[in-house]
Amino acid sequence: MTIPPVILISACVQRSGFEMGDQSVSLSEAYPRALLAAGGLPLILPCSTARELLAECVRRCDGVLLTGGDDVCPELYAPDLPADLRAKVQIEAPDRDLRELLLIEEAFAQHKPLLAICRGHQILNVAFGGTLVADLPSQRPSAVAHRRMDAKRELVHDVELAADSLLARLAGRTQLGVNSTHHQAVDRVGGPLQAVGRAPDGVIEVMELKPDARDTLPFLLSVQFHPERLVDRYPEHRAIFEAFVAACQASRSPGRTAN
Repeated sequence: MTIPPVILISACVQRSGFEMGDQSVSLSEAYPRALLAAGGLPLILPCSTARELLAECVRRCDGVLLTGGDDVCPELYAPDLPADLRAKVQIEAPDRDLRELLLIEEAFAQHKPLLAICRGHQILNVAFGGTLVADLPSQRPSAVAHRRMDAKRELVHDVELAADSLLARLAGRTQLGVNSTHHQAVDRVGGPLQAVGRAPDGVIEVMELKPDARDTLPFLLSVQFHPERLVDRYPEHRAIFEAFVAACQASRSPGRTAN
């Protein structure tokens, strides 16, 4: 019997956890639930920035999931950000940025499938030299309300997908309804990435690898929305996790089976 693919999840860090008041790992149960439902085996990444440890974690897994959370440190993409905008940025912990930058580097070096969600979508872009919109309401005011914290599990706007994109194939359509709980966004797309999905106001909601970089990873999909909160009601969002887990299963190291 084949064992399920192990998916490494990068979690949030709380400066003061509930039990002891010390720094703690924090992760919405929606992520592991979505992976389990798709046939994956979730494993939370340790809160370390030791490169050798992170490399070993990636070696022992079959895919990597970057999750949501607070903002990316602006020094990584806009060191000259004006003070008024800098005041709107809520940094979780600088160590998380470093940890996830190393994790992304290792995922690419070891050729592991990668799914990036919300903050993960943003840090992935930054990892390849891309930039972010630090605060959408002030920098890109539009008719689209992107921070709908009152409707985390509801479809609040559409995303227009490139017809030849992976997500359009998975969804079976070029227009996808999504939830939206962010105030930052991808600005200039970096490195091997390309924008393949946008909100009605032009905000980049989906990224994939450019055609000439698609052999870099077995699977890469990066989304600004939260499909893990929609999988129970919307098959097109469930398909994201099913395709990711299937790619992890297909690309795993030979011989990892259960008797």
